Amino acid sequence: MNVPQPVSPSLKFVRSGLHRTTEALAAELAAARPGGATPDWTDVEWRLAMAAATAHGISPLLSRFSTWQNAPWRQFLEAQHEHVACRYQRIASMLKDIDTHAHAMGLAVVPLKGSALHALGLYAPGDRPMADIDLLVHEDHMDRAAAMLNELGYRESFAQWKHRTFAPTDCQPKAGLGEHRDTPVNIELHAHIQERLPISIVDITAKIYPLQPHPGINAYPSTGALMSHLLLHAAGNICARSLRLMHLNDISLLATRMAASDWHVLWEEESDANPWWALPPLRLVARYYKNAVPAALLTRLEHECPPVLSSVSRRQTLTRVSCSALWLQALPGIEWCRTLGEVGRYLVRRVRPTEEAVKERADMMRTQVWLQGQHWVRSSQRRRILTWLTQPVPRMDTLYVVRAALESPSV
Repeated sequence: MNVPQPVSPSLKFVRSGLHRTTEALAAELAAARPGGATPDWTDVEWRLAMAAATAHGISPLLSRFSTWQNAPWRQFLEAQHEHVACRYQRIASMLKDIDTHAHAMGLAVVPLKGSALHALGLYAPGDRPMADIDLLVHEDHMDRAAAMLNELGYRESFAQWKHRTFAPTDCQPKAGLGEHRDTPVNIELHAHIQERLPISIVDITAKIYPLQPHPGINAYPSTGALMSHLLLHAAGNICARSLRLMHLNDISLLATRMAASDWHVLWEEESDANPWWALPPLRLVARYYKNAVPAALLTRLEHECPPVLSSVSRRQTLTRVSCSALWLQALPGIEWCRTLGEVGRYLVRRVRPTEEAVKERADMMRTQVWLQGQHWVRSSQRRRILTWLTQPVPRMDTLYVVRAALESPSV
C-alpha cells in the first residue's frame, strides 16, 4: 500500500530535529532562557526550525522576540511578519463588513479566538496568524448568517459537526512555506462552542454567547468566557495531537489580564460544570510560561481531572501533543476517556469510523492542500490500522511543512 514517503534527510533525523527545534522555540518564545545563545544548528536544522515555527503559528511573533542571530532565520521571520500583517488588514476589513451587514440584518455575531485577542490588544497587527475568521451565531440564525456570507462573496465549502466553513468565491489556496498575504481568508460559522474529548462532547456555548446580544459584532461576555473557550479549544487539540504553541501563548497572555475571580467562569452552572478538561492545557502553559498560571488554580483542577488524564498530563510536552511528534498514533487521545464505556466506544470508532467521520475525511481530502494526491488517506481504516501496527507512519501535515521548508529557495 502507498504510505507517505520519506523525505531527505532521513525521517529519523527529521523526527529528532523537530523535537529539538520545537522545544527550543518554546523556550525562546516563553523567555524561559532570556538572552539565550543562538543554537549551533546545521542548515537542515534551521530549516526544521522554520517548519516547526510555521506549524505552531509563531513565526511572525518570533520576528519581534527571538534573539537568535542567523541571517536566513531572521529573513524568514521578518517576511512572515509582513505577510501576516497584510492578511490582518484584510481580516480587519472583512470584520467591518460583517459588522455592517449583520447590523443591517439584525443579526448578532461573536468573533472568536484570534479576532477577540486582537480586539483586546493582546497582539499587534502582524504578530498572530489567523487562518480564518471564526464567528458564533445563535443556532436559530445560522441560515441567515449563511445568507449574509453569500452576500459578502462567500460560498459554503463544507460542513462539520463543529462548524460550517465558507470560502471566498474568487480565491485559490496558496502552496508554500508559512503564511502568505494572498491566502484566502475562510470563515467558519459556529452555532455551538464544543469539543469531543474524545467521545463525550463538552459544550460551553452558554458561557460564550452574550446574555444580551445586539445586532452586529458582539464581544465575549467576559475575559473568563474567552479563557474558557481558549482552554477548551486547546484541550480538543491536545486530545487530537494538534496543539500549537500559539494556543499556549494565547492563554498565557490572557492569563496576565485575569484576576482570581475571573477564573470562576470555568465553574459556572452550564452543561459541563466541572472543567476537568482545563487541567492539561493549563499544565502545559505552566511548563513553558513560568508564573502564568496560578498554583491554586492547578491544585483545584487536579481534584476534578480524571486520574489517568491527570497523570498523563504531568508528563506531556508540546512536542508530544502536536504535529511536531512525527509519527501518527493509532489511539490518539485515548487517555481523555473518562469511563470504560467511553474507551469501548472510542476503540469501536477507531476500527469502524462513523459516517460523519468518513464524510469529514472526504471533505478534508477535497479542501486541504497538504492532503492533495495522498493515497494514504484514501485507504480503508482497516489497512491504515494494520500499517500503524507494523511500521511507523509519518503525519502528512508535518511532512508537508517539512518538505516546504527543505525545498524553499527563499530560506
